[in-house]
Amino acid sequence: MTIRSICLHGPESTGKSTVGPRLAAWLGTPYVAEYGRDYAEAHGTDFAMADLVAIAEGHDRLARAAIATGPTPVIVDTDPLMTAVWADMLFRRRDPWFDAWGGTADLYLLFDIDLPWVDDGTRMFGSVEARQRFFDLCRAELDRRGVRWALVGGQGEQRYLNAVAAIRRMMDTPTHP
Repeated sequence: MTIRSICLHGPESTGKSTVGPRLAAWLGTPYVAEYGRDYAEAHGTDFAMADLVAIAEGHDRLARAAIATGPTPVIVDTDPLMTAVWADMLFRRRDPWFDAWGGTADLYLLFDIDLPWVDDGTRMFGSVEARQRFFDLCRAELDRRGVRWALVGGQGEQRYLNAVAAIRRMMDTPTHP
C-alpha cells in the first residue's frame, strides 16, 4: 500500500501542531498546517455551520495540493473528518457535505487527551468532560469511517517518539492495529 497522507486527528491541545512539523521533517515530506486555526484567527470563533464547511473545503484543497506535488506521505494537521467532529461538538449535527467527503488519509494518528489543556485564544473545550466527549467523538468518527488509525499518547519527547513508532507500525501492516 502506498501511503500518500498521514492525518493528525484529535481534540484541541493534544500536541498535533507541535508533533506534525517534526514528523514531516523526519519523513522529509510536506506538512499541511491546520487550516481551521488560521480561519479562526482571521474570522473569530463564533462559527456557523457554513464556516465549518469553508474550513473543511480550505483544508482539503491545501492537503490535496500537497499530496499532488509530493513527496509523500504528507503530514496533514487535521482534515474534514476533524471538522465534522467540530460540527458535532458545536451543533450536535453536521452539514451533509462532511459525510459526502471521501478524501480520507491513508493513516490517522489519534492524539490522546493526556496532555494539559492550554487556552490559546481559539480553543473552546477545556473542561475534563468536554475533552473526553471531544476525544470520544474523534475516535467514533475514525471507527465509523473505517480508516486505519493508531492512538498516540505520552508526555514531551515521548509523544513524538510514540507517533514515529505508530507510523512505522502502521506502514508495515495492511490493516488497523
